[in-house]
Amino acid sequence: MKRVLSTLAVALGCAAAQAQPAAPLKIGFISTMSGPSAILGQDTLDGFNLGMQSVGGTLGGRTVELVLGDDQLKPDVARQLADKMVERDRVEFITGTIWSNVLLAIAKPVLDAGVFLVSPNAGPSQLAGAQCHPQFFATGFQNDTPNEAMGIYMQKKGYTNVYLMAPNYPAGRDMLAGFKRYFKGNVSAEVYTTLGQLDYAAELAQLRAKKPSSLYFFISGGPGMNFVKQYAQAGLSKDVPMFAPSFSIDQTAIPAIGDAAVGATVSTFWSPDLDSALNRKFVADFEAKYKRTPSPYAAQAFDTARIIDAALKASGGTKDKAAFRKAMENVKFDSVRGNFKFAPNHFPIQDFYLAEVVKNDKGQVLWKTRELITRDHADSYVSRCSMPQ
Repeated sequence: MKRVLSTLAVALGCAAAQAQPAAPLKIGFISTMSGPSAILGQDTLDGFNLGMQSVGGTLGGRTVELVLGDDQLKPDVARQLADKMVERDRVEFITGTIWSNVLLAIAKPVLDAGVFLVSPNAGPSQLAGAQCHPQFFATGFQNDTPNEAMGIYMQKKGYTNVYLMAPNYPAGRDMLAGFKRYFKGNVSAEVYTTLGQLDYAAELAQLRAKKPSSLYFFISGGPGMNFVKQYAQAGLSKDVPMFAPSFSIDQTAIPAIGDAAVGATVSTFWSPDLDSALNRKFVADFEAKYKRTPSPYAAQAFDTARIIDAALKASGGTKDKAAFRKAMENVKFDSVRGNFKFAPNHFPIQDFYLAEVVKNDKGQVLWKTRELITRDHADSYVSRCSMPQ
């Protein structure tokens, strides 16, 4: 009798254990949530949350506990947040990073701890090439690639005497290097500004003196908004057409810039007017929930949540890190961008488009997609990546 009761107790204990819900999936979300560029972090967070909502409010069937951290666009602050999330919060992922200098500050400690690092935006060349890592994935883009696309376009159209401008930090240098990789015309000047700079009077005076035929620049967030407005106020937009990657003049910036942005041309991997059922639903749902048009930051974060969900479902979780890595490398999911897959260095292969900032018949300033620039475009660092097994 005792043996029967003991067996029954074991059986009931097993059944109870099986009935226990899986522990929440802890994800550290480090992003820029304060200062002039806070909108970028907010758009990324909102896009990620909407991505989770699109797959049922869970990731891989597990409820999600987001551990939020504001990096303040300071690498040392981001490092402190990452250490806390890894050591105390025991997160399985860290995501949310906007800036390449921030990402580079946290990459080694996070990856050395065995935590998966999934960047929805920052895509520095270092992590695409020699420092590629089995547990690092970039779901947005590699920094050079949007600029390579514009270099392809401007070279094809015969533009010459281009003035280049970007902040002096890893992504700024990557962006201009990418543009020059495909653009072979004359560069009248290559100017690097202070990251976070808000007043560009000196740079605009220098630009005017150089008399370029066109401008290609990367400045995002609040500084980018200021630059475009100051450029128009200086009367330069009438004589020197403005070209940029999407992040310089996107949906986070256009409401503040207004008419000063009209006429600018951007290269992008996503646009609100891309014609697919999923993208139309994403834009409509985002506008209904957050009362604004999503930007590429939101779109790539939306995809990031869906990528993690698909890989978790395929692998059964992150306990077997090799299995989860393989599931990420071969992930199958519906993207708001259309074509998407990972290159061997864990960076995206995707299409790039040309969009123009226009004013429609309702007086709204927005993007209008004009053409496909390049299809299935991979970054230029893949051959430098010898992925550890």
